[in-house]
Parts: sequence; structure tokens; C-alpha cells
Amino acid sequence: MVAPERKTDEPAPVRRPPRKLYKIGEVIRYSGISRQTLHNYTMLGLITEEERTPSGHRLYGESVFARLELIQRLKARMSLKEVREHLDAE
Repeated sequence: MVAPERKTDEPAPVRRPPRKLYKIGEVIRYSGISRQTLHNYTMLGLITEEERTPSGHRLYGESVFARLELIQRLKARMSLKEVREHLDAE
């Protein structure tokens, strides 16, 4: 089967790069938080993993870094329970 020819004045279709997913080790290295803190935040529902590997390892999307930064800022003046309530209200 031959693909139809594209007219030269048509823009090429935009192809998005594959999204980057980060392993737990990468998240803690880039964010500076501990493995236990990352686990606690996940268990409390403050952050969520994007996917899991076939062997069950958590993978986080790029948005986790902004979320962790926000949690750290809020935690400076709120309890984790209050942080969760604040994030749930967003």
C-alpha cells in the first residue's frame, strides 16, 4: 500500500515526542526529597504515579516536580492534612 502524497504547501503533521516517565530514583535525585517522603506523599494521595512497570515499579510524569515543589511550599505553613485538603480543592 502506498501512502498518499502530501501537497508541498501543507504543513507536516506535528509529532509529539514520547512523554518522559521518571523512576522513583530519578524523582528523588532531581527533587532532593527522600524515598520515604516520596512514598508517603504517594500513599497520602498528594502525588500520583502515571504508570507502573510490568514488575510493579511506579513511574511518575514530569508534572510531579512542580507538584512536589508546591507541596514543599505549602508544607512550610500547613500540616500534610491541610496540604492535601488544599490540593483536593484545586
